Amino acid sequence: MDSTQMTGQGVGNKVQSRVNVRNMTVTAMLSAAAFVLMFLDTAIPLMPNFIKLDLSELPALIASFALGPVWGVIVCLIKNLLHLTMTQTGGVGELSNFILGASFVLPAGLIYHRKKTKGRAIVGAVVGALIMGVISFPSNLFIVYPVYYNFMSKEAIIAAYQVVAPFAKISSIEQCLLFFNVPFTFVKGMISAIITILIYQPLRPLLKGNN
Repeated sequence: MDSTQMTGQGVGNKVQSRVNVRNMTVTAMLSAAAFVLMFLDTAIPLMPNFIKLDLSELPALIASFALGPVWGVIVCLIKNLLHLTMTQTGGVGELSNFILGASFVLPAGLIYHRKKTKGRAIVGAVVGALIMGVISFPSNLFIVYPVYYNFMSKEAIIAAYQVVAPFAKISSIEQCLLFFNVPFTFVKGMISAIITILIYQPLRPLLKGNN
């Protein structure tokens, strides 16, 4: 190996190291933002008051587009690990949040990174939101709501849905999740997707170090 090759390898290693440091720094910042957004939740009409809307997947989706889908999943993981320090569900809520977040940002990032265009970003975000909505059904049914049953009976939970939507003839937890939680989760994902698509291009040079 001649000196030119050695020099080239050295430069390549330095560039790769710089990229990795930037990726970790950006991921840490986006994870912190996602953690804060978990607390900025709000109740919405047509949903029981124990279900809140937050946009903590927004920074993870930005990471997935800017750095790659794995980094988006890492943001989902870190924000929930941080939230474990103050969990009220014994980690069950955080586990579900991670599963849903990862099911959103991973496919969105994979689709976008195959061909980095605005159209692919939109397609990826919509597909990710759809997958997250579908995954929310078993996640809530088998992970989250069994924890709720320690504080509210199934009948009380169903009644809470009936109060906010008396026009909907629901009589089971499965119907509650299918008719309310799944569409709610999809809409939640789409809100994050729309905001991301609107702000991603202005942020892209800063996130990727091209400024």
